[in-house]
Amino acid sequence: MKLFICELGRDIYQVSFTLFKLMIPVIIVVKIFQEFGAVEYLGLVLGPIMYSVGLPESMGFVWATTMLTNIYGGMLVFFYTQQGEVLTVAQVTILSILMLLSHALPIEARIAQQAGVRLRVTLLLRVGGGLLLGFIMHHFYSFFSLLQEPVNLMWQPEVPEPGLQAWVVSQVEGLIMIQVVIVILLTALKVLKILGIESLMALFLRPILRLVGIGREATTITIVGVTLGLSFGGGLLIKEARAGHVAKRDIFASMSLLALCHSIIEDTLLVTVLGADLSGVLWARLLFAFVFIGVLTRVLSKCPDSFWRAHLVNKHVEPLEPAVRT
Repeated sequence: MKLFICELGRDIYQVSFTLFKLMIPVIIVVKIFQEFGAVEYLGLVLGPIMYSVGLPESMGFVWATTMLTNIYGGMLVFFYTQQGEVLTVAQVTILSILMLLSHALPIEARIAQQAGVRLRVTLLLRVGGGLLLGFIMHHFYSFFSLLQEPVNLMWQPEVPEPGLQAWVVSQVEGLIMIQVVIVILLTALKVLKILGIESLMALFLRPILRLVGIGREATTITIVGVTLGLSFGGGLLIKEARAGHVAKRDIFASMSLLALCHSIIEDTLLVTVLGADLSGVLWARLLFAFVFIGVLTRVLSKCPDSFWRAHLVNKHVEPLEPAVRT
C-alpha cells in the first residue's frame, strides 16, 4: 500500500507540474492578448472564411474566441452574436464542429508540442481539419436538405462578472478542478491496472487503434484523451514519452487523433445544448478522425526517419521506435 501511494503521488506530481507549468503562463499571455483586442482582429480575418462552410461572417468572432480561450468562451460570444442572425440547425452544427476541433489552441497545442509533435502540425490538423470537416458537412447537409430548420437554443450562458479579480478567481477555480480530475483519473488508472481491467480495455480497443497507427503503449492514454480531454491524455503522454516508454510514431498518431477527436463526452454535450446535431458533432467527427488519421499515418509510415524528425516530431522525446519498459 505504501508503494502504491508513493508511486501514485509521484505520478500526480509529475503530470500536474507538467500541465500547470504549460497552462499558467499561456493563460496569462492569452488574457493579455484579449485585452489588446486580439480576438477581434482574428475574427475579422476568419470572417470571410466562414462563407466557405456556409456560415455568416459574424461567426468568425465566435470561432476566434473559441480558438484563443475555450468552448465556454465561444458559447458566450455565440449567444450575443446570434441574436442578430437566424441560423439553422445545420449551421450551428457546422460551427460547433469548428469549435470542437479548434479550441484552447494556445494551451492544447503547447501540450502537444511538449509531447513531441511539432506546433505547425497540430495547428494545421486542428484548424485545417475543422475547416475540412465543416466544408464536407455543409455540402452534405445542403445536398440532402438536412437540418435546415431554425435552431432553438436550449441554454443561455450567464454573463461573467467583469474585472481582473473575477477573472483570476475563475482561472484558479478552473485549475483546482483540473487538479481534482488529475488525482481521480490517475488513481482510477492505477486501480484499473492492478485489477487487470486496463489490459482488457487495451486488448479490446487495440485493433481499432492499430488501424490509425497507435501502438499498445499509447492505447490507454489515447482512450483517456478521447473520453476526458487532450489536456489529461496529453499530460500523461508527456510523462510516458519523456520516460522513453512511448515511441514518437505512436505519440504522433495518438496526438493527431486527439487533435481531431477528444473529450467526446463533455465537449459534445456542451455544443448540443446550443442546438447542434449529433450527426455532425459526434458521429461525423468520430468517423472523420479515425479515417483521416488512419490514412495519414499509413502515408507517413513510408517516410524516412529524417523526414519525421525534420517536419513532424521535435526533440522533446527521443526514440522513434518503441522503447522497452523496465
